[in-house]
Amino acid sequence: MSRRLELVVTPELAGVKVDTLLKRHLHLSGTVVRRVKWLEDGILVDGLRVNTRFCPAAGQVLSVRLSDPVRNSGIVPAPGPLDIVHEDDDLIVLNKAAGVPVHPGPGHFSDTLGNFLVDYYEKTGQEADFHPVHRLDRGTSGLLVAAKHPHAQEVLKNQLHTEDFRRVYLAVCEGVPAPPSGVIDAPLGPRPGSLMEQMVRPDGRPARTKYGVLRRWGGRALVSLELETGRTHQIRVHMAHIGHPLTGDFLYGTEDRALICRPALHSGYLSFRHPLTGETMQFSVPLPEDMARLKV
Repeated sequence: MSRRLELVVTPELAGVKVDTLLKRHLHLSGTVVRRVKWLEDGILVDGLRVNTRFCPAAGQVLSVRLSDPVRNSGIVPAPGPLDIVHEDDDLIVLNKAAGVPVHPGPGHFSDTLGNFLVDYYEKTGQEADFHPVHRLDRGTSGLLVAAKHPHAQEVLKNQLHTEDFRRVYLAVCEGVPAPPSGVIDAPLGPRPGSLMEQMVRPDGRPARTKYGVLRRWGGRALVSLELETGRTHQIRVHMAHIGHPLTGDFLYGTEDRALICRPALHSGYLSFRHPLTGETMQFSVPLPEDMARLKV
């Protein structure tokens, strides 16, 4: 079934152009409207196709298609484990396992969250595609939301780095940060000569991370972290910058696969406003076993 949004035209809205109704009253962007207006069943009034200049009468029902009739992502469906925390017609919230990439790329064409999701949509008969809203590094575990159609993706992406969209991470770091809470404000940019590594540099892009020590674990600390910006490897670089790299961080700290096989970072809390209802959605998941073991 396709995902559609409907508006019953009231007497006050009678004679208003479809284009205006879609943008002002159904809150669709110009980009989404331009995409759907070319589809055979993209914009309908009482079940009949209309163009965006059409002016419906009172009592008529304007309907717009939100879901993709064809999956344009080009992602190959491939079976894989999905830990679904929440799902509705517009989005899906997942608890990502460490070691799973989010997006297909070189060396990872069929073993990513994108592949698993497209396969899941196909097997469950959903007219949905992979529309990522934010990302987690391959080694990072925890909560991630993906939209099922472009409108939901656009609305959620516009919430990023605002009070409407919150992500709180849990990390285990080497040593105990002092003071026990604060803001790391240090611009980030690529390290010369490295394809992957980032570094603090005065000409980098602004980056701010709030942190707070939750618990001391021997010579380590369990820390909560909240991003005010979303730079590549931001938490990992910032924690190393203040002298407390994440346990197991092969790039910015010391790799110790006997302790943990990845940087000890977990997306533990996620909240956002639902892209269609406006309802505040809140989710949390506990520390995974490999990070919980570090306190012993």
